[in-house]
Amino acid sequence: MLSAELEIPPAELPLAHIVRVPGSKSITNRAILLAAMATGSSTINGILLSDDTRAMITALLQLGFELSVDEVGRRVTVRGLNGTIPARSVDLNVGGAGTAMRFLAGFLTLGHGQFRLDGNSRMRQRPIGPLLAVLNQLGITAHSENDDGCPPIVIKNSPRQVSGGSLVIDASLSSQFASALLMPAPLWSNGLKLTVLGEAGTAFIGMTLRLMRLWGIETFLERDLYVVPGRQQYKAGSFDVEPDATAASYFAAAAALVGGKVKIHGIGRNSVQGDWGFLQILERMGAQIQWDSTGVEIIGSGRPVGVDAEMNTMPDVAPTLAAIAPFASSPTRIRRVGFIRYHESDRIQALATELRRIGAGVRIFDDGLEISPSVLHPATIDSHDDHRIAMAFGVAGLKLRGLRIKNPGCVAKTYPEFFDHLFALTRPPDSAPLPG
Repeated sequence: MLSAELEIPPAELPLAHIVRVPGSKSITNRAILLAAMATGSSTINGILLSDDTRAMITALLQLGFELSVDEVGRRVTVRGLNGTIPARSVDLNVGGAGTAMRFLAGFLTLGHGQFRLDGNSRMRQRPIGPLLAVLNQLGITAHSENDDGCPPIVIKNSPRQVSGGSLVIDASLSSQFASALLMPAPLWSNGLKLTVLGEAGTAFIGMTLRLMRLWGIETFLERDLYVVPGRQQYKAGSFDVEPDATAASYFAAAAALVGGKVKIHGIGRNSVQGDWGFLQILERMGAQIQWDSTGVEIIGSGRPVGVDAEMNTMPDVAPTLAAIAPFASSPTRIRRVGFIRYHESDRIQALATELRRIGAGVRIFDDGLEISPSVLHPATIDSHDDHRIAMAFGVAGLKLRGLRIKNPGCVAKTYPEFFDHLFALTRPPDSAPLPG
């Protein structure tokens, strides 16, 4: 249990640590859902156990699926039902889990009955209207209960009502709208030809397609058209979840900011996660990146230089870059992430507010931020109940003595052990990797 406020101890010496971050949230929630659509039992190893993934697991249990979770072994076994959903009427609450809200909305095209999806107060402010519009085009009834384009939402579906076809989705607010349609599409009789508008996290759509192929599904990209043939079948089996690239970004940034080296254990160059592109940004800031068969090592001088970065393909690490930017020797511009205003907080405004709180010079643009080198002072950071804000400024606290984080417990959304792992960087290095 974390206190209402948490002071971050500074890292006094150059870092020389090995870390093992937990499994990817994005992959875990996709894999669990793909396993539920397969025929037979699948075992998913190395899963993330956090608020977001527990929300997905709980929702599938409520929908009538059999899942067995091994908490110690970070493993879940799912008995898939080849595209059928046992329950006929369920009221689901996913809390703050955006992946669960959007992916389940698409998954319920396979169901028969009436389903309600709700979340916490922030989730009730996060738009889902573009996805609902397309679900209605598929022939089901989907609407926002408060008629505001946000959850709670109600989905009504008749047996064999969804056949698929050609659709256009506006994914300018979230790439998850596209992934929500792509994942059930192989089980529709006519499959899906999907045109995606907008640029929100296109790498995440690529992740979805790569995972679908690993589970036995054929997909094609014809120019700007995503094609998924129908009447396919997901193949049950054993699947290993990669370490979470966004979680790793905090420790990689720590090496660049504080100086020394951090080894991220257990990841390879062929990752399906676009957020590993953050390492290329750190290289431009002056860090050295070295890959080997056991992972990747980040070597920093503690004197980063500013960068101009387009981050639409890796929006979740934009807060990580923003938090270390005021320590750089030149300005940093973060571009093409206007849609992060609709994440767990208005991340552009939240980042600007908290950066200014520690004395940083910040300019806000429609698509992002510019952050100037600044003389900084300690302050208490409001996390805005946003795990990414809390974790990003936790990294800044390794350099800025006296920085405190309000509501640090919000990191349980995706990384419950984060502050334990971060604080390990302030202690003498150990040759053994941190537990993941």
